[in-house]
Amino acid sequence: MKKSIALVAMAFGVTSAFAQDLTSKKGEPFLPEAGDYAIGVDANPFLNYVGNFFGKQNANTAPTWNYLNAANSIVSGKYFKDATTAYRVGIRIGYDSKTTKKNLSDVTETGVTYPSLPTQKEDVLKHNSSTIGLTVGLEKRKGKTRLQGFYGADLMIWGSSVKDKYTYGQAVDGTTAGLTAVNAANSSDFSGVNGVTNIAGDANIGVAGQTSGRITSKKVGGGFGFGVRAFIGAEYFVAPKISIGGEFGWGIGYMTGGKTVTSVESIGGTTPTKTDVTKTEKNGGHFVIDTDLNKSTTGSIMAPSANLRLNLHF
Repeated sequence: MKKSIALVAMAFGVTSAFAQDLTSKKGEPFLPEAGDYAIGVDANPFLNYVGNFFGKQNANTAPTWNYLNAANSIVSGKYFKDATTAYRVGIRIGYDSKTTKKNLSDVTETGVTYPSLPTQKEDVLKHNSSTIGLTVGLEKRKGKTRLQGFYGADLMIWGSSVKDKYTYGQAVDGTTAGLTAVNAANSSDFSGVNGVTNIAGDANIGVAGQTSGRITSKKVGGGFGFGVRAFIGAEYFVAPKISIGGEFGWGIGYMTGGKTVTSVESIGGTTPTKTDVTKTEKNGGHFVIDTDLNKSTTGSIMAPSANLRLNLHF
């Protein structure tokens, strides 16, 4: 890290003699102009890469193109209205669909002898999740040299949902021989897959006399958040339209978790019968007023943004 800081200082020092010259020898302007666009990426991998040439590492790894924050959104996309005013925008649209399959032997099948195999029943978990995030803001800039200061505000909106659907090859109805209970022999355990956990024998979700249950669906929906933050920062243009800088922010954010709806099937009662039970839980909310360096704040709403960034203008 010390060598990275020294590298930045060296870049500042090498160009200090030309600090007042805002065009290159080829006549290229250093600073952004009206109509320019810009994107920002994490500068640390690039600084470490160059710093490693000075003996930090023998095996120097090529730098990676990283997002600026944990929310994986392009929070540093800009459009310059003029030399001192820029509109900021960030967006993330994510959808994940995954199917996991497991096989179990048919527990109702009898008379299977070596080397024959029992019939296999297939259990399926279908997982779907979506994330949408949007950031818009206004940035004002100040400075007459390559060192530019800026300040402004961002508005952030974020939402997500998760849905898991379970289909079991070994059906349970309370009358089929060998299926008077839901257990490990006739139900795959998908615990840990996509972060889900099977319910087995949950007294809070069952009914009197119920044996162990298994999930048939789980929905975590309605997660929504919004926030507003003020920011201030600075950047130095080390080459035409290329700068290194960073910013600090402070803001207000709120996120609600919506509700979780879990459906479970089980067998129970004096005369075993199949029962479907649904449980609904409210997930509460999270309100915060803090700097956005605090990683415990509302996740995608106020993700940390004070790392060094490499800004590319075009």
